[in-house]
Amino acid sequence: MPTHTSDRVAWLDNMRVVACLMVMTVHATEPFYLGGEGARILTPTDAVWASFFDSFVRACVPLFIITSSYLLFPLTTSTGAFFRRRAGRLLVPFVVWSLAYAFVWGEPADNLRALLLNFNYAAGHLWFVYMLAGVYLLMPLLSPWAERVGRRELLGYLGVWALTLLIPFVREWASGGELLVIHGPTGIPNPAAYPLWGEASWNGYGLFYYVSGFVGYLLLGLYFRRFVPALSWRRTLVIGIPLWLAGFALCFGGFIARVWGSAGGGFPVEGAVDVAVGWETPWYNDTLGVALMAIGWLLLFKEKRHEEKQPATARPWLASISKASYGMYLSHMFILAWASSFYCEWLGRGTAGRLGWWTTPAEILLTAVTTFCLAALACVLLQRIPRVGRWLVG
Repeated sequence: MPTHTSDRVAWLDNMRVVACLMVMTVHATEPFYLGGEGARILTPTDAVWASFFDSFVRACVPLFIITSSYLLFPLTTSTGAFFRRRAGRLLVPFVVWSLAYAFVWGEPADNLRALLLNFNYAAGHLWFVYMLAGVYLLMPLLSPWAERVGRRELLGYLGVWALTLLIPFVREWASGGELLVIHGPTGIPNPAAYPLWGEASWNGYGLFYYVSGFVGYLLLGLYFRRFVPALSWRRTLVIGIPLWLAGFALCFGGFIARVWGSAGGGFPVEGAVDVAVGWETPWYNDTLGVALMAIGWLLLFKEKRHEEKQPATARPWLASISKASYGMYLSHMFILAWASSFYCEWLGRGTAGRLGWWTTPAEILLTAVTTFCLAALACVLLQRIPRVGRWLVG
């Protein structure tokens, strides 16, 4: 990744900064459908607002993968050099912040033991680092092919990947509408999950296993970088807006329909955490709605006048925040937990709050923006500490 502002791709910096704010909006929305022992939505209004905000920003994680694809894929260095650089920037800050969460939230001894096998569940957002490391492991294997692949061949693989985006919905349909909660890397250990196309209780590696998941966004970034030029504003709107709206409709409508099915006409609606996971099915990163919104966002940020219109004075600030975005992602939950609690106590909850119908959206937006601003300030300053900053922020 370039280190000097003049060498940077400004629209990628902009996209990363916005994606970081999107992540914090996702987490600011969670208290309005998660609570108590698991799933909890107090009012129909909260259900609508939670679905609106979370659906609107759900493409944040795919945008991070697409950005990595633009900057790093295919590799321009040796495999060893690539992994040495990635390890320093990815793993060291991850370990530092994982230890911080382990000591601050929950029982430190239990948290430290758990870290040997997985992330601390009190800081669930750290799942992202494991996924990103897995994508990095694939890059050297795919790079020789990516260097010579043609447009039609790449489109073919993206078409196959697009079919896998429907799998969660096919499972749900095949099971008669039962909420399916998928656990484990193969997606099959839960007996409630309907097996598809070669999957069975003894085999989770079905037909689409190796071409599904986040690798599709890696290929999507490659396709846009090599074969999709920056479009005019008019073409961007004509193509990108319908794609984004279609994706948003799938995410928003899918979540609301599942919540209403669980509520049976009555609120509050509560249940085990698996119920909330079932509600989130349309929000999975590897589903059609999220992928369509990611393409829409990508077209918007790549629009050919986007970089020209950005004020020169804003570029150093955006570049600094973009460079600190990984540290912001790792650390922001400390700030967000405080901000969410503060605004909920100040404004109240639901339609009974100070702002009535607008209480919930105000709390979500205030929490997300406050967290983003404080995390950006803290991480930009931390990154400037000589010798130490890069180990804290990446």
